[in-house]
Amino acid sequence: MLDTNVVLDVLLDWKAFVDDSALLLDMVERGAITGLLCATTITTLACLAGKAVGKRQATQQICQLLPLFEVAPVTRAELDAALASKAPDFEDAVLAEAALQAGAQAIITRNLRDFAKSPVRAHTPAQWRAMHADVQT
Repeated sequence: MLDTNVVLDVLLDWKAFVDDSALLLDMVERGAITGLLCATTITTLACLAGKAVGKRQATQQICQLLPLFEVAPVTRAELDAALASKAPDFEDAVLAEAALQAGAQAIITRNLRDFAKSPVRAHTPAQWRAMHADVQT
């Protein structure tokens, strides 16, 4: 599961982070890995990208992303589990619970601290890239 910040790195071309994040999205696009996004990530991306690049361009970006990724649903069960978790941030707790229910092997994020208590292990894009160098080509 890719955290919202990893996708934003690419959509908004954040120079400090874009290289590793873009590699992950490229791997998803090529089918080298299965990508998963939380349903809440899609709405957050639309909102934040819309403010940064305008609604039309943000909508185009979302339309390009959706066919590439599986989407983990957020139901009452994920919300209840997130509320009961010890995670410091509710939004991240929801993403972690959605990742767990969807069977994600990992959460890829730039904010490891936010997922320290996650039921699914988190890695930075650079860590994940180093661990999976065999599927990058």
